[in-house]
Amino acid sequence: MARSQALTGILFAAGGTLIFSVNDVAIKFLSGGYALHQVILIRAFVAMAFILTVIHVSDRGWSQIATSRPRMHLLRVVIVMVSNVTFFVGLAAMPLADAVAVAYVSPIAITLLSIVFLGERVGPRRWAAVIVGMVGVIVMLRPGAGVIQPAALLVLISAVLYASGNLLARHMGGTESAMTLSFYVQSGFIIVSLAMGLWAGDGHLASKDPLWGFLFRPWVWPPVQDWPIFLATGLAVGIGGMMVTQAYRTAEAGLIAPLEYIGMPMAIVWGVVVFGTFPDATAWAGIALICGSGLYVIWREATLNRRRRRADAA
Repeated sequence: MARSQALTGILFAAGGTLIFSVNDVAIKFLSGGYALHQVILIRAFVAMAFILTVIHVSDRGWSQIATSRPRMHLLRVVIVMVSNVTFFVGLAAMPLADAVAVAYVSPIAITLLSIVFLGERVGPRRWAAVIVGMVGVIVMLRPGAGVIQPAALLVLISAVLYASGNLLARHMGGTESAMTLSFYVQSGFIIVSLAMGLWAGDGHLASKDPLWGFLFRPWVWPPVQDWPIFLATGLAVGIGGMMVTQAYRTAEAGLIAPLEYIGMPMAIVWGVVVFGTFPDATAWAGIALICGSGLYVIWREATLNRRRRRADAA
């Protein structure tokens, strides 16, 4: 893999993760008044509008929608859909930072699965970066503090499925563009959310339990002040999702995975700005470890890229 391609993948992963964090905080904010399938439907319509606009103005145009791998797309849509549902149902019942922290077992899963299923070679430095980042997550989780609960188990399931979905994107990257992958995922969200709305949108399955209430709450018409939040979550998942997908398409999964730890400090920032929860010294220690692991990967690849250019010029 060319070093320039690796650096491009790193930039896409880091930028996409930062943008994607807006999606988490927006859905956490909306989880108190809307059904999850209604939020996902509106989000998917916004994301799809963005994707179709990009397709329309790009050189390849509408040919990007064509695919020779419909079954693989269907499998990936199912995996991503279940991953989203389990994560956001868990998120509704947990603090934002705790939910995101549990979800960041996914880089470990991605690294392991990339070795088993993709045959990628993960060197000791990348393993060290992933492990250091995971230690930072554990520091923030503070084992024994009551984080492991049914909601957290849902988030854990989501993390493993998320890892599987990204590995599929890596596997399909030779024939499918990031635009194609994103288009079919958002199409799946729209179809399933509409079906859920027709089945449960009247609220006959509504529950007072915070874990399941978010899933089966009746649909309501959003007031004007909530539409910017829906717009933000749609654009975040459209732009950020496409960038992360492109990163996994073009670079090794074991290289990209540690960069996703950047989302953990962003969860802390959003917690301070939106929900008024400020991290203590222990949380900041975790943030330092998490950020350090991702920054090390970036520095390491930049160093190798410079050495490669010098060797080629010699």
